[in-house]
Amino acid sequence: MDFKGKNVVITGGTTGIGLATAKAFINAGATVFITGRSAGNLEKAAAEINSPNLKTVVSDTSVVSDIAILEKAVADSGEKLDVIFLNAGIAAFAPIEQATEAEFDAQFNTNVKGPFFTLQKLLPHLNDGGAVVYTSSVVATGAGLGSSLYSATKGALNKISQIAANELAARKIRVNIVSPGPIQTPGLEYAVPAEAKAHLAAATALQRLGHADEIAKTVLFLASDAASYISGTELVVDGGYLTYALK
Repeated sequence: MDFKGKNVVITGGTTGIGLATAKAFINAGATVFITGRSAGNLEKAAAEINSPNLKTVVSDTSVVSDIAILEKAVADSGEKLDVIFLNAGIAAFAPIEQATEAEFDAQFNTNVKGPFFTLQKLLPHLNDGGAVVYTSSVVATGAGLGSSLYSATKGALNKISQIAANELAARKIRVNIVSPGPIQTPGLEYAVPAEAKAHLAAATALQRLGHADEIAKTVLFLASDAASYISGTELVVDGGYLTYALK
């Protein structure tokens, strides 16, 4: 897929799916803005990508004033955007009896408020005919133990994205969702113990964890002209995780 001359924003682009997708867009010719909360992590990502087409912005998606920093960076570039990949997210798991208010606020602020206001702030800078892709999760429709907060944030995100697809259709902007299953990323390493990762792999039809670059390829497809008649859709990329248990 060719993204030469295209401008892309990726929130949460320093590791995992965001980093893999930034590499893929740059390899396809795009100029890419990535955000992250840590200047150090952004520097590491920039060194790994090593491209003049990468621009980094220190911005915490859970803080509206930080989203304004991203908007200013885009505005100051003098270029309109073609793709917005709303990827930044966090996960923590606990039974309802043990979940805390702090965990509730952190996940909803990052996973719901952040993407909502990032899209709002960047819409004036997005070309008509552009594409928006959200990173959701199979947990939005699942009901795993201990996942009430994380699942609720992704369910909310899915509904926001579906409404956005309808509201932005007049501008020919397509809005879609990619919902990964268990993917081998630093975030999974942090949130899930080793024995649980083995269980997740065994729970997929393909009997393995997915790779971040497999999600990246899906995002590029949804953002490309190859998906020109796809909008308001959730594309599940889970190795058969959601259906395998039903066999």
